[in-house]
Amino acid sequence: MTTNAQPSPRWKLLAPLAVAIIVALIPTPPGLAPHAWYFLAIFLGCVVGLILEPLPGAVVGLIGVTLVALLSRWVLFSPEQLAVDGFNPAGQAFSWAVSGFTNSTVWLIFGAFMFALGYEKTGLGRRISLWLVKAMGKRTLTLGYAVMIADGILAPFTPSNTARSGGTIYPVIRNLPTLYDSHPNDPSMKRMGSFLMWTALASTCVTSSLFLTALAPNLLAIALTESTTGIQINWGQWFMAVVPVGILLLLLVPLLSYWLCAPEVKAGDEISDWAGKELTKLGALTRHEIMLVIMVVTALMLWIFAGSIISGSLVGLVVICGMLLTSIISWDDILNNRAAWNTFVWFATLVALAGGLSQVGFVNWFGGVVGGQISHFDPVMAMVALVVIFYLLHYFFASVTAHVTALLPVILAAASGIAGLDMQMFILLLLPTLGFMGILTPYGTGPSPVYYGSGYLPSALFWRLGAIFGLLFLVVWLVIGLPWLMLIS
Repeated sequence: MTTNAQPSPRWKLLAPLAVAIIVALIPTPPGLAPHAWYFLAIFLGCVVGLILEPLPGAVVGLIGVTLVALLSRWVLFSPEQLAVDGFNPAGQAFSWAVSGFTNSTVWLIFGAFMFALGYEKTGLGRRISLWLVKAMGKRTLTLGYAVMIADGILAPFTPSNTARSGGTIYPVIRNLPTLYDSHPNDPSMKRMGSFLMWTALASTCVTSSLFLTALAPNLLAIALTESTTGIQINWGQWFMAVVPVGILLLLLVPLLSYWLCAPEVKAGDEISDWAGKELTKLGALTRHEIMLVIMVVTALMLWIFAGSIISGSLVGLVVICGMLLTSIISWDDILNNRAAWNTFVWFATLVALAGGLSQVGFVNWFGGVVGGQISHFDPVMAMVALVVIFYLLHYFFASVTAHVTALLPVILAAASGIAGLDMQMFILLLLPTLGFMGILTPYGTGPSPVYYGSGYLPSALFWRLGAIFGLLFLVVWLVIGLPWLMLIS
């Protein structure tokens, strides 16, 4: 790892500022307050910053909320608010700037990162993967199912699919193809490597949609939705909405990969034997691993069945305390978890910025404008159209987080202007696509570059499979998921 980060090109640093200034100079549209337009200008500048990444996302978000707070008299508060006796714009601006840090979903994200830290520290994630490979690795197809099941077990407690699939699953399976003389960047990749790598990536895209806590942008989207519409979606609601489609796709992924990316090696003992040797090196299940299993199962049960009794975010904090008290992790481990703290700051600032769009009145205004244009649409057809647009536009984003921040408030505002549209149903139809869409491109989600760079998935194969699986995921989600949501709503 290099110690000196390469500076971004100057145009990437200037582009967000230029966009914000240009938008601000455009005359305010009729019906929208000037301060709301100026807020939108800063928000769009931040979106460009998140897409181009001249600075880390957390820094872009922090600069955004700080700038809004500094200019709050002109971009955050209306003249009517400022004229109220006793109104303290300085104090209110600061309260708004840090409001995302008190958001319960942001804390749930942080708690889920600590779960993942427990998996890593104890080695439980690697042990689970090796167990499954040893038990199911004698046939190539069942090996694919072992990879899928391993990801599914880790997914509810690992909000970074990069850490889960790229950091836990991939280091195990990258050793397997060579056991059958299947090598990267070589025609022999077809013997086994291509099938395994694609199965792993497609599986993690499905599990990222199946569980709310399996993908950090899921949680960001939930927080942005709540701040924009006031509608709350908990872990159990999300799971019940996705489970029929999610389970079906998980069962189909290894089989479809086996057909469309057919391995030449169909069976053998080498992989199972290798996994057995690796498990022998790990030794017996440790006390810390057993305690972590108990905590994980307890948390899962509370998330599914006790949402009305205890907040999902509080469950995360309880487990963090349990892991600290049992020395599964230490306080230094938490302090050194840069990914968790970075995501915490990043998402907290984005929640504040997206909530600001609602606060200044932009969302209501935009919803009225768009709703007036598409009010004649059938509500169900409008929902489907908006979901398809939201999904396919991911081709233009290299980050699911940037996709959510840029498009979700706009899509929600458009939906809110359609008479008769059930917003809660629409939210449960729209947001779970965030995991599925990661399959589309080699840059579509965190682990994609890992598998693309493995040498087993050449460019033409990746784009072809991405289009096939991406279309399959979307069609199955709409054909089965929408009627299911209508049934349970």
